[in-house]
Amino acid sequence: QVQLVESGGGLVQAGGSLRLSCAASARTFSTFDMGWFRQRPGKEREFVADISWSGSTYYANSVKGRFTISRDNAKNTVYLQMHSLKPEDAAVYYCARRGRYSDSGWYTADNYDYWGQGTQVTVSS
Repeated sequence: QVQLVESGGGLVQAGGSLRLSCAASARTFSTFDMGWFRQRPGKEREFVADISWSGSTYYANSVKGRFTISRDNAKNTVYLQMHSLKPEDAAVYYCARRGRYSDSGWYTADNYDYWGQGTQVTVSS
């Protein structure tokens, strides 16, 4: 069983920054790819960023150049640094552990098997 606990959400003005953290309980954390997703009210959960066990990163076009995903394997933690936040970035942000690479797409929620409880990010305009 893997537990993921997000933190760092909050209220920020448009143009501001936040750093989200996700602490994992698994001793095998360093061997798994990790991802961040977000979900806005009335919308489906959407992919934000992914980082492989070796540190390779991939981003949704909507956040590329503004968000940075990173990991500290010694601390079993993955981060999402968010800059130049926009009102449309407001959502509940979830971290997740990748469980597979689906033939139908690598960056959809069904590829990730363990999820945190989420942390709210609110961006005021």
